[in-house]
Amino acid sequence: MVLITESKLRSMLIKGIPNPFIIREDDKLTPSAIDFLRDRRIQLKDQRFTKSPQPTIGNQSSLMIPVGVSNRHIHLAQQDVEVLFGESYTLTPMRELSQPGQFAASEQVSLLGPKGMIQHVRILGPVRGETQVEISITDGYQLGIHPQVRLSGSLEGTPGLTLIGPKGCVSLQQGVIVAKRHVHMSPKEAKAWNLEQGDQLILETEGERPIIFTEVIVRVNPNYVLDFHIDLDEGNAAGLKTGDQVKLVGKNGKFFRYRGGEEDRYSCNG
Repeated sequence: MVLITESKLRSMLIKGIPNPFIIREDDKLTPSAIDFLRDRRIQLKDQRFTKSPQPTIGNQSSLMIPVGVSNRHIHLAQQDVEVLFGESYTLTPMRELSQPGQFAASEQVSLLGPKGMIQHVRILGPVRGETQVEISITDGYQLGIHPQVRLSGSLEGTPGLTLIGPKGCVSLQQGVIVAKRHVHMSPKEAKAWNLEQGDQLILETEGERPIIFTEVIVRVNPNYVLDFHIDLDEGNAAGLKTGDQVKLVGKNGKFFRYRGGEEDRYSCNG
């Protein structure tokens, strides 16, 4: 067991405390340590509760999916990394993300739009073939641009902006999107719940004020870990934070069961 105290967290302030702060299997936080993180608005992500549940074949509505709320971030092509940070520069991993092989880098840049600037925007690695900027609709108002809701990689016809780094600037002609909400899952998980790449899920939050998310795209890959990705605007509107869970209640426009005995615009024949 690793005991994490307030004193230990204070010693980490020099290098920076990761946000969210990952609680691993053998970690134990003291009450003062938890208060210390919450006072600084650092989210807690407990890996003991975000592991993929064991599938129950044929009972799709039993699937609980962990939530990942994404703040604005950037995926860079290597040529843009070198313009922004210098020749032959490589990104510096700061912390791992929920999807294997992906990481939040130490490097940050500024976004410059027609009407404003947003500083200290985190870069996510590894590098990609094409640079992509993911912001919220609220960020778009601040920058003076109006990005479309798109799946990652669907960049044709999207607006651009200027990236400002310590060594140079990159003027993007396209590449700024609002990420369409989606669920990552492995082929094994998809098969267990009779789901396929491109299916559109209906997900429900829990608590006193449940909210329904529709048209949540399924993305299947052997390297994926089960995760529901939404942006900060959607997370705040639904009262969700990273590490919460949502329930699968339907797919492709149909609920798996009757909801309160009444039909709405979705067919209830699952």
